[in-house]
Amino acid sequence: MTGRLQKIISAHGAASRRAAEQLISEGKVTVNGKTATLGMTADDEKDTIIVCGKPLNLRPEPVYIALNKPEGYVTTVSDEKGRKTVMDLLRDCPARVYPIGRLDLNSCGLLLLTNDGEFANMMMHPSHLKEKIYNVRVRGEVNDQISALLCAPMEIDGYIIKPVKVRILSRSDKAARLEFRLTEGRNRQIRKMCEKAGLKVQRLERVSYGGIKLGGLKPGDWRYLSDEELRCLKR
Repeated sequence: MTGRLQKIISAHGAASRRAAEQLISEGKVTVNGKTATLGMTADDEKDTIIVCGKPLNLRPEPVYIALNKPEGYVTTVSDEKGRKTVMDLLRDCPARVYPIGRLDLNSCGLLLLTNDGEFANMMMHPSHLKEKIYNVRVRGEVNDQISALLCAPMEIDGYIIKPVKVRILSRSDKAARLEFRLTEGRNRQIRKMCEKAGLKVQRLERVSYGGIKLGGLKPGDWRYLSDEELRCLKR
């Protein structure tokens, strides 16, 4: 079928659409022996598409994975700085998968991965808002005024974020455990929200994504999503 090259690469599970665009820009993709360019179209049934020196395979069996990401791992397929990536935790996974969204280096918890490009793009599209739940340990006093501030619309990096549901799980004079429920999840959003409220994040863990729960999955371990979990995400 004919389509944009980056979309074809993503649909075949070779990389996410954004990563595919980067590979094309870096000259690592060829079509029928010629270096591809951004915006190019191709036919995956007729054209010979080579990505990083390897032919684009037929669409693989879709795989959907939940990983408990520990702190200290970056959410990328590879890292130019040589840091540990979440792919190091998936060496025993038989499929080539890539992350859906991100958790920053110092955050931990539930991360979804797949080789289904269309599913990944659907999950990351702004119109497909799935609730994400985080347990966050902060340093600083969390009174009623601070709690109300965190729940109200707030400007982050020049953008007014949607209201966030924040619940106090426990607190003392100088620290608290908070639950954040949000649908946007902009870059380092919770950390920036806490900074504006005068709080310092000590630990940030995602415990749920679109109804999929971290549960008893140990840090560094992964599992396949069940059919029911997959239906929940696709609804």
